Amino acid sequence: MFGQYDVIVVGAGHSGCEAAAAAARLGSSVLLITMNMSNMAQMSCNPAMGGIAKGQIVREIDALGGLSGIVTDKTMIQFRMLNKSKGPAMWSPRAQSDRMLFSMEWRNQLEQIPGLDFLQDMVASLIIENGKVVGVKTAMDHRIDARAVILTNGTFLNGIIHIGEKKISGGRMGEIASMGITESLVDLGFSADRMKTGTPVRIDGRTIDFTKLEEQPGDETPSKFSFTDTPVLKKQRSCYLAYTNKKVHDALRTGFQFSPMFTGRIEGVGPRYCPSIEDKIDRFAGKDKHQLFVEPEGWTTIEYYLNGFSSSLPEEVQYKALRLIPGFEQVRVFRPGYAIEYDYFPPEQLKYSLETKLVEHLYFAGQINGTTGYEEAAAQGLIAGINAHRKLNKDEDFILGRAEAYIGVLVDDLITKGVDEPYRMFTSRAEYRILLRQDNADLRLTPRGHEIGLADQSRLDKVLHKEELLTQIIRFCKKESASPEEVNHILAEKGTDALKQKVKVGSLLLRPQLHFRDLIRGIESLSGFIGSLDGINDEIIEQAEIRIKYQGYIDKERDLANRLGKLENLVIKDDIDYQQLTSLSFEAREKLNKIRPRTIGQAARISGVSPADISVLAIYLGS
Repeated sequence: MFGQYDVIVVGAGHSGCEAAAAAARLGSSVLLITMNMSNMAQMSCNPAMGGIAKGQIVREIDALGGLSGIVTDKTMIQFRMLNKSKGPAMWSPRAQSDRMLFSMEWRNQLEQIPGLDFLQDMVASLIIENGKVVGVKTAMDHRIDARAVILTNGTFLNGIIHIGEKKISGGRMGEIASMGITESLVDLGFSADRMKTGTPVRIDGRTIDFTKLEEQPGDETPSKFSFTDTPVLKKQRSCYLAYTNKKVHDALRTGFQFSPMFTGRIEGVGPRYCPSIEDKIDRFAGKDKHQLFVEPEGWTTIEYYLNGFSSSLPEEVQYKALRLIPGFEQVRVFRPGYAIEYDYFPPEQLKYSLETKLVEHLYFAGQINGTTGYEEAAAQGLIAGINAHRKLNKDEDFILGRAEAYIGVLVDDLITKGVDEPYRMFTSRAEYRILLRQDNADLRLTPRGHEIGLADQSRLDKVLHKEELLTQIIRFCKKESASPEEVNHILAEKGTDALKQKVKVGSLLLRPQLHFRDLIRGIESLSGFIGSLDGINDEIIEQAEIRIKYQGYIDKERDLANRLGKLENLVIKDDIDYQQLTSLSFEAREKLNKIRPRTIGQAARISGVSPADISVLAIYLGS
């Protein structure tokens, strides 16, 4: 009935959609199996993409040729660049999206890809022969053969929803859990565990008194995620800030005795950096208020998402506490907050390609690996989809290094360090933040995407032209001088010392008070030169400024990355028997045998492997 596919992708969340799109666009025949075709790339939690470090990931996905950035740009209702008061390594794009349009646009994008088929069904088990996955069996009793399978099951594996003392089997409110896959994998020898996440109440915007809230409009000049010609946002919807208070906290405490978190009914570990409201009150008992973000769900809907009010307390307790928040005195609730507990598989069981070590041609991506967040899931799906296709075509694995991309940091952290709580990306996790900025993701990664066939020639041409423009601008600024007559009035406006003689334009830009646009309006030769460049835009001008201002830091970080990169290039053979290396500590032998790092550099990042162990390993390898 179905024939054989090159790749089957199980689950159509953010990870599954990117995986299916990547494998199909590279030329594999792909079947995407999902339990509900109406909810592709469903924004189960907040209706937003990007944020601190997460925005960098979305831009990297786009630079490689993925689709998350394009879908976000086409469905966003607000854009903000976070952390603009800090250095450019910290700038992070974030967009509010129309939840329903986002899912519809993802389906539209997928349906236009040749070689990509869809099936609404539930995968119940995997078919394994001779240590290799060869297909799946579904709840509708179909056997579907495939040369590779990518599991992106999200929170659906044996999912249980908790609201107070109520327990409901489900992977998301109103959707059934996925049964059978965990048991099938455990029987094969995989290790599984439980994690927990939560989602806040959804409320009726008609019952909110917005005059009591703080408005958060989008940026005056909104940017976007994709480096392609996606539309620029012309109008935006505002978000708002609300605050809890002592009365709210006291009301919530009345439900603690019924909370599955505090009574032990939830066994899984929750995300440390996105705790429930009851967890925040318990952990920060001395704090009298907590910030809440009131976020619209779309252009036309009256539904709002209350970011920061995740909860698994009884419905009546949530409702009582909500009405004590200023502006929410008359609020009505569409859906209570709830916690969800689900199975995941510790990611040390994976290779860097996201293929499992135990079963060949089987890949895991997304929350099944212990991560949280749409962006982290989408990045893993992209990598798994690329590598499944490449392995079937006997090509080398596509692996990004820690100095190349946040995606490289993400995968390396998962494989070498594992997870003991839902993994979330932060800028602090990356050693080379100034190299991995959101503004240069295309320059870093589009050549890699083009090399593997995911980013087309027009994308590469655009990147090459952008690099040429940047080179011309920087060369001009190093060569041309500005006179006191041209710029002293601008320097006075900006509160910085006047010039007494001509100086190079580039040296002026080193002053933190000055920006490129300030100099363009004062220095006629610079203004004329910029105006003469074909294809120049604000993004390129800003990137040229970053390069000039921070060149010293960029060079130092690149030198450090190159020095440490020598360790990354020291490859460890797959068949090495660490137990025979008695000079290694017992813990190092145990950890190295379990994780099987690809390089000395990756071995050095494994918890429990000491510098002395690395020295022993380097000597053994003859380096």
